[in-house]
Amino acid sequence: MSITISEKIVGYELVSANEQTLAEPAALPAPKFVEMHEKVKRPETLVGSTYKIKTPNSEHAFYITINDIVLNQGSEHEQRRPFEVFINSKNMEHYQWIAALTLIISAVFRKGGDCTFLVEELKSVFDPKGGYFKQGGQWMPSLVAEIGDVLERHLKFIGLMDNDLDEHQQQFVAQKRAEFEQRTAAKQMAADCDDSTENYPVGAQLCSKCHTQAAVQMDGCLTCLACGDSKCG
Repeated sequence: MSITISEKIVGYELVSANEQTLAEPAALPAPKFVEMHEKVKRPETLVGSTYKIKTPNSEHAFYITINDIVLNQGSEHEQRRPFEVFINSKNMEHYQWIAALTLIISAVFRKGGDCTFLVEELKSVFDPKGGYFKQGGQWMPSLVAEIGDVLERHLKFIGLMDNDLDEHQQQFVAQKRAEFEQRTAAKQMAADCDDSTENYPVGAQLCSKCHTQAAVQMDGCLTCLACGDSKCG
C-alpha cells in the first residue's frame, strides 16, 4: 500500500521494530487443536471397553480394559485415542510380566503418534511351549499374541485401524460361504456371547494367511471363509 505525501516534510523520528509490531493490529490467534502427547493430563473420566479372553492353558480368564481419551470434543477434529490399558485375572502366574506390559503399552499410548505398530509386535510373539486355538478356530501363537489381537480389534473399533477386508473381499467371502452352506446344508452356530468370533464348519483346515481354521474345499480349490484367501487366486 503506497502513501502520497502532499505536504512539506519538517521532521522525522525512528520507530523501533518492537514499536512497529505493537502498532500493527494483532492477528487473530490460530485455533488450537490438541494432539495426543505425553503432557496431556488424564481427565477424571475416560471412555473404556473391556474384553474377555479365555485360553485353554489357564483355568481363569483374562480381562483386558482399554480406556480412551476424547480429544477436541465437540469439534470437527474430535478423535478418540487409547490412553491406558489394564489386564486383570485371578491367575497370578503371569502377574509380573503382564504388569510390566500394561505399563509399557500405556506409556506408548500417552506418548502420542502412531501406536498401531504395537499390534504386529505383540502378535508376532510365539510361546516356546506352543500356541492354541481360540474359540472359532483362530490360531494364537501365545497369550501375548492374543493381547495383540484384542488391541487390534479395539483400534479398529475406534477408527485408528482399517478393517482387513475391503467391500469387494467381504462380498467374495459372503458369496463363497453361502455356496458352501447350500452344498453341505450345514448350519452355522451362533457366536459365543463373550466375543464376536464365528464358528466355522467342522473339518475346516488352518488358513496359512490369517491362521484361522476356516479353509474348506470348494470347486477343487482350498478357500478360506474368514479372509477369502484362495489357492486358485
